[in-house]
Amino acid sequence: MEFVYSLINMLAEMSPYLLLGFLVAGILYAFVPGEVYRNHLARPGAWSVIKAALIGVPLPLCSCGVLPTAVSLRMNGASRGASTSFLIATPQTGVDSIAATYSLLGPAFAVIRPVAALITAFIGGMLVNRQDKNDTSCENMEVDTIDAPASDSFMGKIRDAFHFGFVEMVQNIGKWLVIGLVIAAAITVFVPDGFFTFFAGCPLLAMLAVVVLAVPMYVCSTGSIPIALSLMLKGLSPGAAFVLLMAGPAANFASIIIVRKALGRHAAAVYIGTIVIGSILIGLAIDYLMPRSWFPIPMTAAGACCHLNVALFPAICSVILIALMIYAFIAKYSHKKPSVKNSDETDIIVKGMTCGHCKAMVEKNLAKVPGVESVEVDLTTGKTTLKGSPDMGSVRKVIDDLGFSMND
Repeated sequence: MEFVYSLINMLAEMSPYLLLGFLVAGILYAFVPGEVYRNHLARPGAWSVIKAALIGVPLPLCSCGVLPTAVSLRMNGASRGASTSFLIATPQTGVDSIAATYSLLGPAFAVIRPVAALITAFIGGMLVNRQDKNDTSCENMEVDTIDAPASDSFMGKIRDAFHFGFVEMVQNIGKWLVIGLVIAAAITVFVPDGFFTFFAGCPLLAMLAVVVLAVPMYVCSTGSIPIALSLMLKGLSPGAAFVLLMAGPAANFASIIIVRKALGRHAAAVYIGTIVIGSILIGLAIDYLMPRSWFPIPMTAAGACCHLNVALFPAICSVILIALMIYAFIAKYSHKKPSVKNSDETDIIVKGMTCGHCKAMVEKNLAKVPGVESVEVDLTTGKTTLKGSPDMGSVRKVIDDLGFSMND
């Protein structure tokens, strides 16, 4: 029962803030056109790098969703430095994860996290621009980013906001949130108290160990929060926990491979180097320069495995969040009955799609290929049905430009 109590208490702490974050994410999606983001990132230089970081910090995109978006920003004219800045800043934070960070880890972590994302994104973008002063826009076929449906009415935009925030966003991060909560509860219950205290005399060693674990592991910015909290409960320093919060969502092998392909070897090296070195330096600053009183462990978390401690409002929010995740799961994985394949339909398998953003990018861009009448993507299998008579070389090029791959 201790595992269940821990899981329920952590969910209750996070759910009100997650619901608020989902709502803000939907409003950003429905009311801020994607063209606004693209128009401010085209010129090489410091200002476009700063704007890319500022745009990326509140966007609720995980690393799988940010990759095709950043690639398409680049294809639409964003400088290489701005694209790198966007890639570094965006997966580390988001309105949902900032709110959830405040709920579980307190205001200091909630402030430092987006500030760190801004600083590292600016440094990374400027390092790329420094080696790329003659950078020009890519002259290949333009690739569109994800835009909200062009609803004319205010109520239409409200519907789009609710659907994106409470359906698509839940589909995108729901699985990783559950995984993060389960891992956190398991650490809280099964790892002995004080297990990480042997790192007390060498926080740098603890941070390097966290990096080694975080880089190959995929965890979204929200899912990393309960894991970081549970590690702190077992003796890990706040600075080392911050390294997980920063490096876990932003750096993984899949991201590095796609960044290298889309932006080049130098940009990929800057990308991973900025995240790893930046997270360790900020973690050391947290442990050595900031008061430990800024990073208290919430009392509800400290007693999470002993008993239930859930107030009425968080309980209601938890039930709503669970219901949304169940609905999103059913909507995502329920399949239509197989239909008879028409002679003008071609099925391909697109590999690398992991969320609704990826699916939307593939559908929107393949629909622009001459000869394509319609596109339908099954996210769970990667099966993509093209209606019409397109040139398959053009289809493959679009998929490659987005950072995905196509089965032969």
